[in-house]
Amino acid sequence: MAVQILVSLLLFLSMTIAVYYHVGFANISNSYRLWFHKSYWVNYNVVEAVAWIAKAAVILPGLIWQREIWQLHLITLATSALLIWVSERKLLPTMVAFNTLWIGLSSVVIVRNIL
Repeated sequence: MAVQILVSLLLFLSMTIAVYYHVGFANISNSYRLWFHKSYWVNYNVVEAVAWIAKAAVILPGLIWQREIWQLHLITLATSALLIWVSERKLLPTMVAFNTLWIGLSSVVIVRNIL
């Protein structure tokens, strides 16, 4: 298990450093700094942040502990639908498709656990 953690960490660091280097560390830093500007937190970005946190809360326990907290899919169902709705400005096809897929995934998990 220690070897898996080490290899995972090395893979994560090497990929992240390579991408950050290519994009530019200053650009990445400026991007992260947006979180600390009040003007950044408009309705779309708030929904996106909540959706991101909810999806991470669904995915991480499964990856780390092989546990599913199916109730969190209630939140991801709502936030995925909201992301499509509030993304009128961007309407990026990848975002619409990903969140449509996630609505389907959440629906299956919720129904599986309720029925």
